[in-house]
Amino acid sequence: MFKKAFITLCLLMVLVFLSTACGQSQSGGEVKEETSNSVATQSQEKTEAPKIELPKGGNVPAVEQLSEKPLRIAFLSFQNNPFWFPIRDGAAAAKEYLENFNCTIDYTVLGEDLSAEKVIAGIEAAVTKQYDGIVVVPVFDGTEIAIDKAVDAGIPVITFCAEGSKPSKRMLLYGQDMYKAGELAGKLIVEKMGGKGKLGVITGFFGATSHELRKNGALDYIKKNAPDIKIVGEYENKDKAEVAYSLTKDMLTANPDLTMVYVTAGGPFGAAKAIEDSNLTGKAFVVAYDHIPDNLKYVKSGQICGLINQDPFGQGFDTNVLMYNYLVTGQKPESDFYETKLDVATPENVMQMYPDLK
Repeated sequence: MFKKAFITLCLLMVLVFLSTACGQSQSGGEVKEETSNSVATQSQEKTEAPKIELPKGGNVPAVEQLSEKPLRIAFLSFQNNPFWFPIRDGAAAAKEYLENFNCTIDYTVLGEDLSAEKVIAGIEAAVTKQYDGIVVVPVFDGTEIAIDKAVDAGIPVITFCAEGSKPSKRMLLYGQDMYKAGELAGKLIVEKMGGKGKLGVITGFFGATSHELRKNGALDYIKKNAPDIKIVGEYENKDKAEVAYSLTKDMLTANPDLTMVYVTAGGPFGAAKAIEDSNLTGKAFVVAYDHIPDNLKYVKSGQICGLINQDPFGQGFDTNVLMYNYLVTGQKPESDFYETKLDVATPENVMQMYPDLK
């Protein structure tokens, strides 16, 4: 009997041991599963992008994926006239937007006066500082060399607004079809002048490819469709409104019957003010570019009869988001040219387009 009791006790001890071991095994499995789920959740939190609404004026959303490391984008622009202000505002909005995606944007003003040398110096500085991406307005020939060096160094480049005539290794250009914009300007000029009269031309920089394309697009259209329009001269204002003012005053003095001034780049409100100050509102007009407050007020008052836009805010915002998306996904956009819309403001529609315009 003692022997049976001993055997029974041993069996009970074995059962208790096995039960305890199984319990520990199951408990360990649960801990492991919880740890695995925790790691997965943390990983998901790191890679999933936050749900952030696009700001007003932004067209391109960030991809729903966070960068594994902090990203830095250099945004290189100019600020020599009010046209650049909405571009600056777009870049500032992109900076605030992309901070939610582990990305920093550094806005750099290349200088007051546009030149290839300043663009090249800005690109070279960004390469030295090892930015992950560069967004830049090249404007001139010669800048393609610096762009290619940046790309060869492993830093992708997006250009906006205007670039030189020579190709580069940049990923894409965000801006107008400059020649097409010039043709549209030519059409507006011909319609307002009735196919005849005197026209003066003010361009920003004779060496800027984009300005030349706008000028030639308009003049080619005029030559083909209104050969009776006489060009009294082509002048350079270096994007400055005060120079456009002086040039327009001089043209009006030399040609009292001048009926149109075409400004291909910055500072058209200077030409408009010259017409206003000469008491020629309704007799002489300006066709120009950029829906900025300084220009729009002269559309409202009638000195500017046609003003073509190029989405400057989008040039500042969308370019940075496009760069971020490429840096995160490694996938280039389908097109290497993002063309902006050619919206036209006139005295007849400007208040519908901009109801808050003062």
